[in-house]
Amino acid sequence: MNLNFTYIDIIGFAGQGLFFSRFLFQLLLSEKHKKVVTPSIFWKLSLLASVIFFVYGYLREDFSIMLGQSLTYFIYIRNLQLQKEWQKMHKFFRWLLFLFPVMIVIYAYNNNVYDLDKLLRNENIPFWLLMLGIVAQLVFIFRFVFQWLSSEKKKRSHLPLGFWAISLTGSIMILTYAIIREDKVLFVAHSIGMFVYMRNIYLLRKQKNEAT
Repeated sequence: MNLNFTYIDIIGFAGQGLFFSRFLFQLLLSEKHKKVVTPSIFWKLSLLASVIFFVYGYLREDFSIMLGQSLTYFIYIRNLQLQKEWQKMHKFFRWLLFLFPVMIVIYAYNNNVYDLDKLLRNENIPFWLLMLGIVAQLVFIFRFVFQWLSSEKKKRSHLPLGFWAISLTGSIMILTYAIIREDKVLFVAHSIGMFVYMRNIYLLRKQKNEAT
């Protein structure tokens, strides 16, 4: 794996740093309360990180990364709405966040940058590897779909056991993709992230056993 860093790597690490910090806050608060909690800062950091990582995915010409961010973006917003935190933000800021994905697409299209065929036929990524990355991202995305449906059912934002189990499975797949792709950002992020997922699974199982 090439250890030389570029400005694209720095952008990627900034995004992944925010993604990791959301889980760090969540884990520290969960350890403090001796149970799995879902603080609003988790979703706020998720939104900010998603904006940065979408840009990283485009600069890397990696469609699987961009797909992952675009499909989870609005789930983050919905969770903030369930926590009544979205309404507390300034109206201008809410509109800016809501329209960001659309603005990126329009900007790229008007500047002849948006080229789906180029993203899907990147010479640096074999088609089978791109498919592995997309499947891994879809598994990783599904954790938030699962979390969202569970939260809607309970009428509150929470992170159930299934969310962490799917996170661990998806992380293993993305880690495999990162090793083959020689993606330093994904490799570091998911190596660390796996510990957080396993720790939350442990806390939830312990919480369930104590309840019975």
